[in-house]
Formats: sequence, structure tokens, C-alpha cells
Amino acid sequence: MAGDSGGQAARASSGQTPTQALDVPELDAGFHLLYELKFEEARTHFEVWQKSHPEDPVGSASKAASYLFEECYRQGVLTSGFFLDDQRFLGKTPLKPDPKLRAAFFAADQQAQDLAQLRLKTNPDDPNALFAMTLSLGMQANYASLIDKHQLDSLKKVREADVYAKKLLAVAPDAADAYLGLGMANYFIGSLPGTKKFFLGFAGIHGDKTAGIKQLEIAAEHGRYLRPFAKILLALAALREKKTEVARAQLTDLVAEFPENPLFVSELAKLNVSAAESRSPQ
Repeated sequence: MAGDSGGQAARASSGQTPTQALDVPELDAGFHLLYELKFEEARTHFEVWQKSHPEDPVGSASKAASYLFEECYRQGVLTSGFFLDDQRFLGKTPLKPDPKLRAAFFAADQQAQDLAQLRLKTNPDDPNALFAMTLSLGMQANYASLIDKHQLDSLKKVREADVYAKKLLAVAPDAADAYLGLGMANYFIGSLPGTKKFFLGFAGIHGDKTAGIKQLEIAAEHGRYLRPFAKILLALAALREKKTEVARAQLTDLVAEFPENPLFVSELAKLNVSAAESRSPQ
């Protein structure tokens, strides 16, 4: 799932003229609110834009992202406590999602896919539709793996998302947000115990932690709407890999950009306290 996108990665950072199709400034404010954990305000922005662009799937996909991010925040998924605990991060026990958030997420996600497929029938290279499909399927994969703990369902969605991501990057090489879902899935699968990876390999499903990190780095450096999400995932992955300074750099950037987000502030504070304790005389 990882290797085939490598050639596209080079194009994403090659300095090619950016496409304008995915340039939606009106959505930027909504995503900024989302990363400040102001979920309802963010959704208001997305809904207003969707009403004025009823045939564009990006608004619905953005709204779905707000529900997923809210559920991940509510469950503590985007914390070092979750990522560093293999029983929680890689375990089989499903979490207990909020029923209303779950229903709203899947409804918005399905609407995004329906609108995207309508546009793709007219234009198979429509960047917004390809982006919406990549994001939508990637979010379903993340929900299945992190919340429901349905790994096989997640991997099926990842493979579907991979197809759309490659098509998107072929027509819009700068659409680096496409790498987030792929990178997250690659890292998650690559982190599984050897026995699980062995059996998944028989089904043609493979993960690669190193490739996953590289894909997340592309999203964190060149992404637009999902760039902060990629940065927090990179920080948490770095903590798992015992690369504390990499995590600190990402979290410092996030706190500077979103000072009202208590999650980012808390995770950076944990690192600083840990560093201070390690320097203090015993």
C-alpha cells in the first residue's frame, strides 16, 4: 500500500505549479476552528460552504472529518497515553463511540462519497471528487481501526482509498493531504505484532512503518486542510519510536499555531516535564 505512491511523493514536493481545484479558502477557517477543538463552529463553516456548493463533495467530507476528529479527541486517541499503550493502540477491544457522533460521521461521509461519484461519472479526473473519495475512505479506515478495532474492514478501505489517492496525485500532484490516511494505515499495520502481519500478508495486505512515516511527513509539510492532523500523528509516532525531539518539534509548531488547543499544550507540557525530570539530579 505504501510503495506505489513513492513516485507521487516526489511530485508533491517538486515545486510543480499547484492546481487551483482544491484551493478553497472558505474551508480554511473551518479547519482552523476544528484544530482549536471548536467542533460546532467548524461544522457551521462547512455547512455554509456546502449549501453554496451543493454538488461539491468536499464540504461533506470536511464535515465528516470534524465528527471523526471530535470522536478521536473524546476517546483520547490523539494522546501519548493512547499511542504508547499497545493494548489501546493495537488491541482488539473496541471503543465506545458516542452514538450521535457515529451516526453523523457516517452520514456525512456517505454523502461525500455519493456526491463524489456523481461528479466522477462526468469527469473521472475531477480533483475535488477524487480528494473527497480519498479522504472519505481514509476516514472510514481510521474509524474501523482506531474506534471499532475491525482491522480487516479498515484494510479494505485503505486499499480503496489508495486507488483514489493515486488518481488524485496524478492530476493534482500538490494534493499532499492524500498521504495522511495512507501514512496512518501503513504505520498502524507496520506496528502490528509479527504474527498478525504474517497472516495479513497472506491476504496481500502489508504495512510499512518507515513508509508510513514518510507519507505523514509529506502531509505535515505540504498538506493544507489535514496538515495539523498529520503533525500530531507524527509527534505521537515519534514518541512510540523514542524520538523525543522530533515529537517536541511537531508539538511546538502545533502549540504556536493553535494555542487554544489544550490537547497540543498538554502533550508538549508532558514532554517538557519529562525532560526536566531527566535532567534533575537524583
